[in-house]
Amino acid sequence: MGDPRKLKKKYKTPSHPWQKKRIEEENRLVDDYGLKNKHEVWKAKTELKKYRNIARDLIGLTAEQRKEKETALIAKLEKMGFLPKGGTIDNVLSMKVEDVLERRLQTRVWKSGLAMSSKQARQLITHGHIAIAERKATSPGMIVNIVKEKEISWYGEPVIIMKETTSVPSSAVEDIASKTTSDKAEKETAKEAIDETIEAKAAEDVKKLPKKKAKK
Repeated sequence: MGDPRKLKKKYKTPSHPWQKKRIEEENRLVDDYGLKNKHEVWKAKTELKKYRNIARDLIGLTAEQRKEKETALIAKLEKMGFLPKGGTIDNVLSMKVEDVLERRLQTRVWKSGLAMSSKQARQLITHGHIAIAERKATSPGMIVNIVKEKEISWYGEPVIIMKETTSVPSSAVEDIASKTTSDKAEKETAKEAIDETIEAKAAEDVKKLPKKKAKK
């Protein structure tokens, strides 16, 4: 059977765990791209760092040494959709983590209009409703290149997507407003009645007090 394969982590954790700016940025990315957790952000950052390190190493070479490798790297990144056509080594160094997250299957399903949100796209993928080249794809984090993006489709029958609405009918708004107004008026009337009762009782108590006799 052989020795079991030793799995390696696909990401590197932050060197400093308590940096406010980084934490806020990661939270934003998780919300914007509907990610499961920050591990998926770290995977994208690790992927980005790999290509940027390759670009830095190429810059240190002579023009003749790096020409072929630089062309191959840029062609690969253009095919994957990380770079636009006609990219340069400077474009590789200026890549952001969003460039990687944009190529995830989850994001491409959302941007293609098959889902109403990134979270809904993730649900469709994990439930087996999405296919690439007519083959079921169940990994939301799969990197989709330019060619495969055109082959994204439904797996089997299309799923009817209902857009959620949070709008309140105008009639309901009017009913709430009128009810609020009437409740407020009733409270004010009750308060006035209580105040009048208290004043009347106080006046009666004053009348019942014994009168002081005048000194001779």
